[in-house]
Amino acid sequence: MELGIKGKVALVTASSAGMGRNIALTLAAEGANIVLFARSVDALQSLAEDLKTRYSVEVLIVAGDMRVKEDVERLTLCVKEHFGGLDIFILNTPRAPNPLWATLDENEDARWHQAYENQLWSAIQVCKSVLPLMLNRGWGRIIAITSASVKEPMAHHSLSTVFRAGVSAYIKHLANEVGVHAITANCVAPALIDNSHRQGLAAYTQEQTNARLKLTPLARMGTQEEIAGVVTFLASRQAGFITGTSIVVDGGMSRSMH
Repeated sequence: MELGIKGKVALVTASSAGMGRNIALTLAAEGANIVLFARSVDALQSLAEDLKTRYSVEVLIVAGDMRVKEDVERLTLCVKEHFGGLDIFILNTPRAPNPLWATLDENEDARWHQAYENQLWSAIQVCKSVLPLMLNRGWGRIIAITSASVKEPMAHHSLSTVFRAGVSAYIKHLANEVGVHAITANCVAPALIDNSHRQGLAAYTQEQTNARLKLTPLARMGTQEEIAGVVTFLASRQAGFITGTSIVVDGGMSRSMH
């Protein structure tokens, strides 16, 4: 199926590894030109070469931190100078501090401030900077990566859930305001996704993996490719009448009817 995004300009934040990297690969496979933004310039350069070699798309690298105003302003300027505007914005954010603790045990102010800056303030800062690049193009897609825990709270996830819920609310407000510009704004809310590519505290232990398998009727972990596929569909021409919503990708973990 032709998704109608060949030649579009797509920005993917936090794209040096993991979910952001896989989303960039999937969008490039559909012919989108890619802007990569993350802190690790070496990882971005490696990914950029991969994208250009495999898919013959144009790739712009901007190394920087979503939490740093000057870096975000530089990102916006680089996109404007290189491409003239932006069509697709994938808002992926860094993780909360690890390991995650029970809500009553989250007593360290520094952890709350770090989670806020990583997952909510960074998202708002990048949005308000790059959004003007999208407003006059007559077509656009904004897709934020949040968490299924926003709808079905998971144990030990409050530090992350609180601020991802804020992102969901922000995107809902944006959807109500940018629709007049033919821009949709949605969230993709994953859970129970395989993270074996990670190392250290961010990766699930075997015990944690086994516990998560019991939360889904599918009895398996979701894949990075499955998340990237949903994001890419929301970026497509066919998804043009979907806006202001969250698509939960959690293998059926969420039990509610709505």
